This record gives sequence, structure tokens and C-alpha cells, in this order.
Amino acid sequence: MDLQQIKQILDLVREHELSEFEIEHDGSHAIAMPGPALMPAMIAPPSGAILTTAAPAPAALPSPAPVADAAETEIELAVVKSPIVGTFYRSSEPGAASFVEIGSTVKKGEVLCIIEAMKLMNEIDSEYDGEVVNIYVENGQPVQYGERLFAIRTR
Repeated sequence: MDLQQIKQILDLVREHELSEFEIEHDGSHAIAMPGPALMPAMIAPPSGAILTTAAPAPAALPSPAPVADAAETEIELAVVKSPIVGTFYRSSEPGAASFVEIGSTVKKGEVLCIIEAMKLMNEIDSEYDGEVVNIYVENGQPVQYGERLFAIRTR
């Protein structure tokens, strides 16, 4: 693998905002975790490497249902995306009320949902103040990194 190929891989990592990735070739491999400089350290100079990402690229996702008005979406709506791969849950436990519904008013830091990943329950908080106008995922469905979860009309 030459320097140009490493640069292309790093560009992909930045473009898709991956938190980690693994590269393997001929028995040598490197795992890169987030840090000040995300540069893989190669054990041996490989010639044909295989790149395995911690989360698939968002381009590989199926197209979600469109929001009512595309112009309104671009101007007023903030989209909350999944920061991890896992299972989406709208409430803290089966039978409990959902954290938010369409039409709910949310504040920055308020819990919107839970994503279970590797038996850990991860609360996903709102980054915005506003009103929930769309929920893209059904309860109990798997989600990918970068997949849209909620649309919020910001205030």
C-alpha cells in the first residue's frame, strides 16, 4: 500500500466521520481509534489491503421516506442521526411511554431514544431545542451509523 492509498482511506474515514477503522493485509493489521491524528500504523508494508470499518458508510443505507417539503427541510429542520450501529428503542423499557412523539417539544440535552449496541443501552440526546416533526425509525428496528432518526424544527 502506498502513501496515496493511505491518504484516500483517511479521507474516507474523515468524510464518513468514522470513530474507528481496521485495516488488514497478509496477517498484519492496524486498528485506529479517534485521537488528535487518525493515522494507521502499519506493521508491514502491504500491497493489497482490506479495509473494515466500525460502521458502514451512510451511502450504503436504504433511502428513508421523504419529508413533506424539501425546501422546508433544508431551511428549518435539523436531523438527528444515529451516532452508532444498534437497535433503536423509543422508550426505556417495553410498555413504557415513548421519550418523544411527533409534535413533542424538546430541549437540548433531552433524551430522544435509546440505541442498544453490544448489550449497552445508549441514550441519544437532542442537540437542538424545537419540535419533533418526524421519526424515521420504527421501535425495535436496527439502525446504522449516520442513519436519520428524527427531524426537529429548531427554534
